[in-house]
Amino acid sequence: MRQFMYCVSRMPGRFENVSARQDLILHRLQETGEVSVEELCASLEASTATIRRDLDELEQRSLLRRTRGGAISISSLFYEPFKHDLSFQDKVETFAAEKRRIAQAAAELVEPGATVALSGGTTTTEVVRYLKLLRGITIITNAVNLAMELSSHKEIDVVVTGGHLRGNWFTLVGPLANQAAAMLFSDIMFIGVDGIDAEQGLTCVHPQEAEFLRILTGHTRRRVVVADHSKLGTVSRWLLCPAGEVQMIITDRDAGDEMIDPFQKMGVEVKRV
Repeated sequence: MRQFMYCVSRMPGRFENVSARQDLILHRLQETGEVSVEELCASLEASTATIRRDLDELEQRSLLRRTRGGAISISSLFYEPFKHDLSFQDKVETFAAEKRRIAQAAAELVEPGATVALSGGTTTTEVVRYLKLLRGITIITNAVNLAMELSSHKEIDVVVTGGHLRGNWFTLVGPLANQAAAMLFSDIMFIGVDGIDAEQGLTCVHPQEAEFLRILTGHTRRRVVVADHSKLGTVSRWLLCPAGEVQMIITDRDAGDEMIDPFQKMGVEVKRV
């Protein structure tokens, strides 16, 4: 289990280790988007000077933005051009808490030194925000917003495919993206979908996105779908890959037994978080 998860399992408590304390601060930001010095002093049993020093160091690493009396997540700053786009905001805000829990569970699966492939989407964006806390991994993606999230994290190697930018969903598609996908291999891939059905497989709404992801999913050792319960049993327009080729589905606790049974019967592990 990753270090940042170990920290969370102990809270509240006294964190004298700098790395452990800072990892917990980042975890809190993932959940709430904002933290205060006063709150952190109380929960971590640390002095005001210590917490302020931690926040200053994390800001220097481009992991947060300092505010008067605390800090905010830097992630939201990347989406400033889209804050008034209602369709984009709806996607981000739908099942937001569930997506964060799914992302946290996904990040636990990543081993040191692993190469991780990610599709675009709001759930995989949350996954990246937890992967930021790791070091020494490689990320492969066709989503430019995921690359932006990681741009200042020098401990993580980022590989972005070329291609044609697909509107406000940040993904690169087309022949250039497909050519890059054919040359790239990963240890684990986290796949966001518009639908996953035991019989019809993993599907999405965009044909070029589906074509790219078919190639990338064929070049990974382990396929993990990250999807809230609304996606289970749903079929969209274009096939990514059969459900039987997936090793795991991470979904939320509102996924009922009747929703996950068809996948478990075909040997797919389902984790509800």
